[in-house]
Amino acid sequence: MTQPQIDSRAFRNALGRFATGIAIVTAIDPDGNPIGLTVNAFSAVSLEPALVLWCLDNGSHNLEAFRHASHHAINILSVEQKDLSNRFATWPTDRFAGLPWQKGIGGAPVFPNCCATFEVANEAAHAGGDHTIFIGRVENFTETVALAPLLFHAGQYRKLADVQED
Repeated sequence: MTQPQIDSRAFRNALGRFATGIAIVTAIDPDGNPIGLTVNAFSAVSLEPALVLWCLDNGSHNLEAFRHASHHAINILSVEQKDLSNRFATWPTDRFAGLPWQKGIGGAPVFPNCCATFEVANEAAHAGGDHTIFIGRVENFTETVALAPLLFHAGQYRKLADVQED
């Protein structure tokens, strides 16, 4: 069976019509150094047991470190953390330099002032086209209800607007 030809740029643009939250996923690499990157491919999988997933491009230089990490922290960013999102979406020498963070379960960096943080055991990794799908078993989580989430839609950062229904 032949696969239909899809324009990958047009496909990406269409996917961008789905508004997503922004997260920074962190872990400790085999040398004991913190690693992390910005993602918007994050989702709940199951309530019982508590499972979440996130996706990483197979071309990422951190792929093997994330595969071998015992734990990940998924830091859901607030609208006030756009600069943090940008920092972890680019490749500076040390993304963690000068940033406040604390060790979560398995040492995975947890950032302050996030909307929510999920500390997960690295349960499984599955091939998914040009990405790897990581499934994590939630061992701890925190939530700050008063913070608004940072969103991404159509290639731009966005924030929630209250919409009143009649």
